[in-house]
Amino acid sequence: MMVNGASAAPGEDMEKIDLAEFEKRVKVRRLKASDFEAVVALQLACFPGMLPWKKDQFDSMLERFPEGQWAVVVDRRLAASSASLILDFDMHSDWHDWRTIADSGYIRNHKPDGDTLYGIEIQVHPDFRGMKLARRLYEARKKIARKYNLMRIVVGGRIPGYAKYKKELSAQEYVERVTRRELHDPVLTAQLANGFSLRSLIPEYMPSDEDSAGWATFLVWNNPHYVPDPSRRIEMVQALRVCSVQYEMRAVKGFSEFERQVQFFVDTASDYHCDFVVFPELFSTQLLSFTPAKRPGDAARKLAEFTKRYLTMFSKLAIKYNVNIVGGSQFAVEKRKLYNISYLFRRDGTIGKQYKIHTTPSERRWWGVEPGNSVEVFDTDKGKVAILICYDIEFPELVRAAVKKGAQVIFCPFNTDDRHGYLRVRLCAQARCIENHIYVVTSGCVGNLPSVENADVHYAQSGIFTPSDIMFSRDGIAAECTPNIETVVMRDLDLELLRRHRYGGTTTNWNDRRKDLYRIAFKENGETIEI
Repeated sequence: MMVNGASAAPGEDMEKIDLAEFEKRVKVRRLKASDFEAVVALQLACFPGMLPWKKDQFDSMLERFPEGQWAVVVDRRLAASSASLILDFDMHSDWHDWRTIADSGYIRNHKPDGDTLYGIEIQVHPDFRGMKLARRLYEARKKIARKYNLMRIVVGGRIPGYAKYKKELSAQEYVERVTRRELHDPVLTAQLANGFSLRSLIPEYMPSDEDSAGWATFLVWNNPHYVPDPSRRIEMVQALRVCSVQYEMRAVKGFSEFERQVQFFVDTASDYHCDFVVFPELFSTQLLSFTPAKRPGDAARKLAEFTKRYLTMFSKLAIKYNVNIVGGSQFAVEKRKLYNISYLFRRDGTIGKQYKIHTTPSERRWWGVEPGNSVEVFDTDKGKVAILICYDIEFPELVRAAVKKGAQVIFCPFNTDDRHGYLRVRLCAQARCIENHIYVVTSGCVGNLPSVENADVHYAQSGIFTPSDIMFSRDGIAAECTPNIETVVMRDLDLELLRRHRYGGTTTNWNDRRKDLYRIAFKENGETIEI
């Protein structure tokens, strides 16, 4: 044996190789406050042209969920990092808006008892790509999911490789080719390799991401170790109890008599611990029985004079009886224009309102009602809800817009004079349930008001409707009233069933829309939003 040109004696040691020259020290650890500047440098290297974290955003993430923020350090250099938070799984719009789901990076909406880990960001410095560092970060996330018994991990992933192909391929075509391994995307390919499944594409997820042309992928990893709560056969992430009032129109002598009737129904709903009670559209026209007017247009504006008393009454009832009230609808004059408005009286004392967007020919002709211009979605203590007044439920685009913004229950106060009109409302309500995986609660008037033009006769069969599938009630009807009598109907609604149905139903209508053939867009605050 030769050592430096000379023979080594038997048993004599060779010169030792310093293994430290060949080592790389790779460590996965939580991010620390002192990492801020390195994380910003990493973001600028990974996402040139995009704004990096601000110090208060970074500090907020570490304060609210330190266990969800990870770093990969290679030889003391920050080579990769990730950020995440825990939420309840929302089947609708929140996953489609990065600013909403990430709280613009502050994660003040982090919910430790939620069921889903949402990945805000994963980034690997260009100098360290090819070392499978992203896999280490995904494994760190999976450990969190297993530790906290989370049902899934959800990410909205960039597709930066699309920049080279966006002139010749649509985002859908590009993603399909990456999924078939015909093309390589530095983000999507890694996500698919780490067990994530592609559910859909999200337009305008992060508009500043020019490489992805604003597109993102909606991906899910289901935790195989997830154990449902053994005490319940069906896991209810959130349940709510609703009451629909089928209200009889009859002459009253004054507002106080009207108020006593309304209070009776709110009291009844409260006795049964309902979360929401719903009244019909324009059931307040009952007040015109003691305030006659010569012309219908004058009558509508006289009715609007009661709006302040109407608001005061319902606001007090919502607080007193601890129930959220959809107060049917009421005429209101704003800037000399007459509107048909449905008000939501929350039990915490706050009030929301929804203008009727499509006015019927008779509303325009008889009363001169002006249309509203936006679909509102209301946050409540039992989730996000929307209100569409009567005719509005017959326009599927409005419900698409509400669902896009997160609504899971649509309340539909209506007022129809015959069975034909009632069936238009009812059948469209059931169709909206099927199309959008939502519940719709309708509430209508019965009885007669002979002295009130255009509101003299009424026909209704109020109901609570569901999607049509095995896990829901037969015929897609959770409950319904007997036609044309004054009564109420109540039902518990399980929002977890909606979540499961949207992704595991016999049909998955919302996800199966052919956006390559058709799209719907709506305007909000001057911005056009695609559904």
